Amino acid sequence: MKLTASMKNTDVTREWLVIDAADQPLGRMSSVIASMLRGKHKPSFTPHTDTGDNIIVINAEKVRLSGRKADQMEHHWHTGHPGGIKSIKVGHELSGKHPERVVERSVKRMMPKESPLARAMFTKLHIYAGAEHPHAAQKPKQFDISSLIAKKA
Repeated sequence: MKLTASMKNTDVTREWLVIDAADQPLGRMSSVIASMLRGKHKPSFTPHTDTGDNIIVINAEKVRLSGRKADQMEHHWHTGHPGGIKSIKVGHELSGKHPERVVERSVKRMMPKESPLARAMFTKLHIYAGAEHPHAAQKPKQFDISSLIAKKA
């Protein structure tokens, strides 16, 4: 009787994939990216091992939010000082200085919660606001995420 194979970090082969986020729904795209960072799309998926691929997300500033989420959805944080609660609307953040943080937060919240394995998986995500990225030396492959996401016009 043959047992199920369990992958080790030395046995894992990782690819570099480029995902164009232009006009993609934020939540659906983030769930696919989180699944690929974990390695769930591979037949050799092992829950206790980092089997995921390296993901490069370009055009993060052009991600699509449905409904009135750009005006209503907010991100809150605390500075650590008394009365230091801060917040920013997602639409304002997308048009601001760091639009890639919206995609980053969305994917991070769909990953396993804080652990050394979760941090190792999340380091393989590279997000850029524009269409250019500095990872040409890794020879990344284009990945068409539209085929996995059902778009609504």
